[in-house]
Amino acid sequence: MMAIRELKVCLLGDTGVGKSSIVCRFVQDHFDHNISPTIGASFMTKTVPCGNELHKFLIWDTAGQERFHSLAPMYYRGSAAAVIVYDITKQDSFHTLKKWVKELKEHGPENIVMAIAGNKCDLSDIRSCGLNSGLQAWRQAPLLTEPSPQLWMSFLRLVL
Repeated sequence: MMAIRELKVCLLGDTGVGKSSIVCRFVQDHFDHNISPTIGASFMTKTVPCGNELHKFLIWDTAGQERFHSLAPMYYRGSAAAVIVYDITKQDSFHTLKKWVKELKEHGPENIVMAIAGNKCDLSDIRSCGLNSGLQAWRQAPLLTEPSPQLWMSFLRLVL
């Protein structure tokens, strides 16, 4: 029998950046163009074989609206990883990610792994945030990727 390792992961970022789409694609292998905004947070799990053990991801998909920001510590407390998502077509969402990195460094779990995901790379023809901007942010959070839930560049790169 394989050992099961539970990993709590939370997704943070502005509303509309694609956090729910990333989670839905990872957990259900499904992409929906019409996902409704998350209210508060949603929770999903997915178990993935990795070597001689199973990794059970406990995924908290947080709401991006400012009015829910104060609830975020409840979801990232005890997390092994946080994925901070921005939309490469929305410059404002990139600026917000810097606030999340700062908050996690000051108030998050001591050993939390932070990943920055520049989402919606399938819309690169209308990109407003250059990859160089992402690389500068990477200096604060050591993992950077540009997934697209529609094209599905592996979520596992973010969390394993």
